[in-house]
Amino acid sequence: MLSKSAAKAFFLIGTGISFLAFVGLTYDTFRQIPARTHADQITPEVARGKEIWDHKNCMGCHTIFGEGAYYAPELTKVMERRGEVFVRGMLRDPAAMYPGQRQMVQYDFTDAEIDDLVAFLTWIGHVDTNGFPADPPLRQHLAPAASADGRPLVFQQTCIACHSVGGAGGNVGPALDGVGTRRDADYLTRWLHDPSAVKPEARMPQLGLSDAQVTELVTYLGTLRTEH
Repeated sequence: MLSKSAAKAFFLIGTGISFLAFVGLTYDTFRQIPARTHADQITPEVARGKEIWDHKNCMGCHTIFGEGAYYAPELTKVMERRGEVFVRGMLRDPAAMYPGQRQMVQYDFTDAEIDDLVAFLTWIGHVDTNGFPADPPLRQHLAPAASADGRPLVFQQTCIACHSVGGAGGNVGPALDGVGTRRDADYLTRWLHDPSAVKPEARMPQLGLSDAQVTELVTYLGTLRTEH
């Protein structure tokens, strides 16, 4: 059993060692922050996106880096998980992406504000968070890369949220099985560029796809043919 003086010395020495370890670890953490956060990549667009994020109180529903509310999806890796096209579509018109399902507020962001938010979320996704958040068990079903049957990445990240192929995918829009038989390349190209211009009452949002993405999708959709 320790004497009173020995116990006091043990306490003081232990406290001192713990304090020095805490200071050392804190210093090491702050030393690593610039590199791990890629501080040199914080552009004016990223900074403006952060201001919009704060001003609109996005953390009232979403989380980044584990901070915020858990009412809506965690967004630390949303650009990797969902992709830019999907994110832009949600920011532009949430209700059109999931008619009657999603309850995200329609903020009527301008194109410039969407650009800034995308830049902010892209920067967030590159921060070294030691593996946080962990990949969800169903990640391969959420946004896999191009699959064995040649599905483009933009299809996997965006189209599959509303449409299905072979029974897998969303049910907001019609299934795309056989669409290559029903519609020709010209129709599909015009539809993907601007659905409402083809069909005024169309529920599909205008996703702002690039010409290359439209071409890629039209090529893939053309392979979805009904066997006779």
